[in-house]
Amino acid sequence: MPVLTVGDLDLHYEQAGSGPSVVLVPGTGARGRTWWLYQVPALVAAGYRVLTVDNRGAGSPHTGPLTVGALVNDLALFVERVAGGPCRLVGSSMGAHLVQELLLSRPDLAVQAVLMASRARPDALSRALTAAEKQLYDSGVTLPPGYAAVARAMQNLSPRTLADPQRAQDWLEIFELSPAGDAGGRAQLDLDWDTDRRDAYRAITTPTLVVSFADDLVTPAPHGRELADCIPHARYAEIPDAGHYGYLEQPDAVNDAVLAFFKEFP
Repeated sequence: MPVLTVGDLDLHYEQAGSGPSVVLVPGTGARGRTWWLYQVPALVAAGYRVLTVDNRGAGSPHTGPLTVGALVNDLALFVERVAGGPCRLVGSSMGAHLVQELLLSRPDLAVQAVLMASRARPDALSRALTAAEKQLYDSGVTLPPGYAAVARAMQNLSPRTLADPQRAQDWLEIFELSPAGDAGGRAQLDLDWDTDRRDAYRAITTPTLVVSFADDLVTPAPHGRELADCIPHARYAEIPDAGHYGYLEQPDAVNDAVLAFFKEFP
């Protein structure tokens, strides 16, 4: 797997296809490979060069403190050095937050942006969830894999997915075989998102699509709608029957929305 060296850190990435570049940025604790099942093939087939990156703290060992600024700087360097300059950016959850901040600090690097499962400000539940995840990790307690898989499914998937016996079982097996949480992912939990950025995002000038998932418990759809309302001229799409992992649950709907948006600004 190729790497981009940033100081003493190697950021792992993968790429496929040719054409205009699209950089896909994953969420907390996730790696770039999460995009390869559905989004990368669809974008490559549509004529794009697609790059996926492992954020600092995922894929590369990282135990020290992390800052939003450091991860945004990593993303800016990746766009400059690997993507080759201004490109389209797609992020989910934490990845979307990083893209949002890049649109403010380095708008020259973004042609278009897609923000999935994101928000403009925290709320009581998001603060409590982050605090609880940190407490669990720091306690040293390891949940039984079966229990952890069920909890993860209920938190991140839609009721429709969970009501389908075969799909639910498939997801549970995936979660049990790929448990969440490591030292790098723990470091990402310390990122300071505890700021209301609604006024700041009114300065974004990059054409932006905000995608929310109707059954998302982690980042409820009204928060995505509010984010879109903050960004001048932003488009908004809400995908039904999808939870926080909506880009994996409803990939066709997500890919259609992203590709249609890209075609608006060829």
